[in-house]
Amino acid sequence: MDRDVLDEDFRDCIQELSNVAVGRAADLLARLLNTFVIMPIPVVNLLERAELSMALSSVQGAYSVSAVCQGFTGSKIAGEALLIFNDASFTDMAELTHFEGEITEQIELELLMDIGNILIGACLNGLAEQLDISFSQGQPYLLGQHINIEELLNKNQSGWQRLLTIELPYKLEGRLVNCDLLLLFTTDSLAILRDKASYMLEY
Repeated sequence: MDRDVLDEDFRDCIQELSNVAVGRAADLLARLLNTFVIMPIPVVNLLERAELSMALSSVQGAYSVSAVCQGFTGSKIAGEALLIFNDASFTDMAELTHFEGEITEQIELELLMDIGNILIGACLNGLAEQLDISFSQGQPYLLGQHINIEELLNKNQSGWQRLLTIELPYKLEGRLVNCDLLLLFTTDSLAILRDKASYMLEY
């Protein structure tokens, strides 16, 4: 079998691992904001970089988005996490975190970083524990504020052309908060991921 191919069994396995990680992240977010988080269904694909914008279902069509990016590596697995917010989310996010005052770009950035730390950290830790590895996370950085999806992805030119993507679209019940967490793994990581997940596969 070509170990760089995302066959159905391997996709199902990665999706199941992601489900567990997603539950942990959603629980942390729900407790922080004291609200119900609609659990996303992980969407696993092998995509060309040019196809990424089409994968972002939660913020598709958003006129303006903001995003943070964080790289990670461990056990010869490398990738990056993108957290992309629909800019319409910030008013509700400020209210949920009991912020009172003018919502400046700096406040928006702080909200983005805070939520990013929770969701990215919890998801990566959840995956790492199940795969019996440890991820080292880089410093998160702002990818863009108040720009469209195409501009955003053009800023994220890491040189990786083909990526294993796990899309996790989060929504908060009764709120306008929509965000996409996208975990991107290099194709060089596929063989290692397959080996680590092999105990869950039937072959």
